[in-house]
Amino acid sequence: MALSSQIPLLLRAARGEALDRPPVWMMRQAGRYMKAYRDLREKYPSFRERSEIPEVAIEVSLQPWRAFQPDGVILFSDIVTPLPGLGIDMDIAEGKGPIIHSPIRTSEQVENLRQLNPEESLPFIKTILQGLRAEVGNKSTVLGFVGAPWTLAAYAVEGKGSKTYSVIKHMAFSDPTVLHQLLGKLADAIATYVRYQIDCGAQVVQMFDSWAGQLSPQDYDTFALPYQKRVFDQVKQTHPDTPLIILVSGSAGVLERMPKCGADIVTVDWAVDMAEARERLGKHVKVQGNIDPGVLFGSKEFIRERILDTIRKAGNRGHILNLGHGILPTTPEENAAFFFETAKQADQLLAVHA
Repeated sequence: MALSSQIPLLLRAARGEALDRPPVWMMRQAGRYMKAYRDLREKYPSFRERSEIPEVAIEVSLQPWRAFQPDGVILFSDIVTPLPGLGIDMDIAEGKGPIIHSPIRTSEQVENLRQLNPEESLPFIKTILQGLRAEVGNKSTVLGFVGAPWTLAAYAVEGKGSKTYSVIKHMAFSDPTVLHQLLGKLADAIATYVRYQIDCGAQVVQMFDSWAGQLSPQDYDTFALPYQKRVFDQVKQTHPDTPLIILVSGSAGVLERMPKCGADIVTVDWAVDMAEARERLGKHVKVQGNIDPGVLFGSKEFIRERILDTIRKAGNRGHILNLGHGILPTTPEENAAFFFETAKQADQLLAVHA
């Protein structure tokens, strides 16, 4: 037992151990809802400064750790961070997201993409992850994160975020050759990037396929799933013991398909009841998430009841408590604090409410 207590709770959950309470962290837990972050943003107005200057990124990553002591501390970064290393010039506009200056539309552009060399193009990632590991020790788990091939392709082809995805869907549905060529290159680059993050100190890596929920199930099987799997297969060859998490926004329609990518943990959004998600996925599949970020605008009683309901339905094995997506920018900070406090007392609260 003494040995288990030296292993962070999130890693124990990822290994499928039975636990008194689930580990808890929040997607986008470092960010705009925190006054400390907004203050720092005034000093460093560019997102790339905040995420690529190591001491600043470490500070931002640790703001929620200092405030709430979550069981997971995630690298503060963006899914498009590796694109310049491939030769895709980009910036991140405040409030608007990534802007790609020369969107990828031709086979020649794809052929001209460079192989990713993270040591060369992303050296700050090593400094940040090593700094986070040194800071949290075994009191928490340090998570890395990357974008998935389909989502990075959507940004690269559209040139920015989109509500319709009409440019990439035109490419996918009229002449998919260029798109498959791009997805393959992106998958190999992302696999390299995941391995690099693990080598630099990430103990778990989450892959965000934020836009794959915009695909029909049959198109998900063609353009998203095979390339997620291509990433995870490569990572598992060299780092078989590092847990990998998959997130697809709006995933209710493709939930059963998600474990086929080879991820160890599937993030469940709030459009599916957790008991139903467990039933659909099977008890052997580990899960994360499920709570609607909007719950954090509710009363404390409501927040508590929703957390306990989710934990009851998930059971005591293979569950990481999280929101079904990122925490919303205007969430009251005290409600975020209450979310973490309640999660950490879940075993006692469940005993009382039994």
